[in-house]
Amino acid sequence: MKKTYEGQYHQVKEITDLRQMLEESSREFAQRPAFLVKEKKGEEYRQISYAQFKRDVDALGTRLVSLGLRGGKIAVIGENCYQWAVAYYAVVNGAGIVVPLDKELSQEEIHNFLRISGCKAIFYTDTYRQHMEGFEIPHRFSMKMYGYRVSGAPVEEIEPGPGGEVSWTRLVSEGEELLKAGDRGFFDAPLDPDELRMLLFTSGTTDSAKGVMLSHRNIVTNVMDTCKIAYVAPEDRTLSILPIHHTYESTLGLSLILYRGASVAFYEGLKYVAKNLAEAQASVLIGVPLIFESMYAKIWKQAEKTGKKEKLEKGLRINRMLRSMGINMSRKIFKSIYDSFGGNLRMIITGAAGIDPAVSRGFQDIGFTVLQGYGLTETSPLVAGSPDFGNTYKKAGSSGICVASGEIRIDSPDADGIGEILYQGPNVMLGYYKRPDLTAECIIDGWFHTGDLGFVDPEGWVYITGRKKNVIVTKTGKNIYPEEVEIYMNRSKYIRESLVHGVERDDDTVVSAQILPDYDTIFEEFGNNLSEDDIKSLIRNAISEINEKLPIYKRVRDFSIRANDFVRTTTHKIKRHKNI
Repeated sequence: MKKTYEGQYHQVKEITDLRQMLEESSREFAQRPAFLVKEKKGEEYRQISYAQFKRDVDALGTRLVSLGLRGGKIAVIGENCYQWAVAYYAVVNGAGIVVPLDKELSQEEIHNFLRISGCKAIFYTDTYRQHMEGFEIPHRFSMKMYGYRVSGAPVEEIEPGPGGEVSWTRLVSEGEELLKAGDRGFFDAPLDPDELRMLLFTSGTTDSAKGVMLSHRNIVTNVMDTCKIAYVAPEDRTLSILPIHHTYESTLGLSLILYRGASVAFYEGLKYVAKNLAEAQASVLIGVPLIFESMYAKIWKQAEKTGKKEKLEKGLRINRMLRSMGINMSRKIFKSIYDSFGGNLRMIITGAAGIDPAVSRGFQDIGFTVLQGYGLTETSPLVAGSPDFGNTYKKAGSSGICVASGEIRIDSPDADGIGEILYQGPNVMLGYYKRPDLTAECIIDGWFHTGDLGFVDPEGWVYITGRKKNVIVTKTGKNIYPEEVEIYMNRSKYIRESLVHGVERDDDTVVSAQILPDYDTIFEEFGNNLSEDDIKSLIRNAISEINEKLPIYKRVRDFSIRANDFVRTTTHKIKRHKNI
């Protein structure tokens, strides 16, 4: 199913690979800031130009090639930082095949993935130095998160660490010397846009981990497709908060930003997001629903605490009316809210899971542009996204339209048009590493089987209803999508998050929920002396109210309260199979 929006897309320049992209951006935006970094936590951001970034990538790539690593696999692990970005681009643009590793992996899992992929080298920040103990690998390169060498400064004096560890700083300096001597090993390295250049593991579970093989063409077509529906200007700045190893962040939060000549600032941690937004003057924030739903809840909590809830409600009604007439007074009406986000934020991009439509509309009522995307690691990642020229308010529950170069098909739709989402396009992976059997299972006749269920409306907007494997099927044949019920559950101010699943009871399958209460709200409203029974009774009453809004067969019949947070991925999604 394909509905084109040709004529409405934003114009984009054609690129064939990331090497070309970086060369053109470094020429066109040479002295503009590519990155905003901090020498130490708490200090001011310092700008690093596109020209400097290109020089560092060339120098590091040249040194890696000179070490005999060309064509080899090189892992990168660590916190989001400038050195991570330089290492990533140096590897994919000529030195070898990059293997970005999840920073939440255990030592055992890191070692396992290094063995599976056959990595010849690894870059890691100081946090992961101890993870390298007991593992033999030809080359170890350390990256410092809060340090940056000014070009031309003396080579850092550091003794190689255990196993021959060498600093990122030294490698770049040595690469600069090689370039001065005329070394062209990195520049002349062949680069086929359709060959394997990125290897990403989709899970930290060693027995189920799948290595997704991606190419330059996979990434750059997705960058161009995204820019056709979401306008990012060179003047924009984004705050990098999602794990950079994930394709969602590395493609949209890094490569797309560099493609458009905009800037990336690295945050200092989740509790510093508001502070860093202000310091970096970020205008675009890319995140996951949990982050934005939490931000939205805090807006209302603050309004209630200061006695301004009615004023906020009135402001939303007035702004909604003004915007319907083409008048935008958002920043004036909600100045305090904009100021709390740094004063410059204009666009919110959410993905990795579905956001509550009420939260999306709420942010739009305040005046922010809210775009939602849907994708997978296997699709580099974007499959569909809400365009900034579309009616995203009316379509708040949708993940948007199919990307321009791809096509979506709904397999075996039911009476409601819901079926498995199939996708084909140039951003579909090359396959799973050393697993042709798994590749053949999910790519059939050129169509990638996503495992997600959904439907497409007459205007071509995609709606995700849930994962195929998560659907609860009752004995009477009713399909219940846990994600839909969870949206209702999570709207309660007493419920921080929920996990809905089916349980067998009385010869039927009924809906059950695990509840993570919002203890801060509960204790603030009722005091700290509540017993476990009191809290359970409060949650039971909340669920009863929620059930009144749901069809009888979807109502939650059983629940339990979690003492600890859910096991999550690094993009904050709940790992269902780990929690049920």
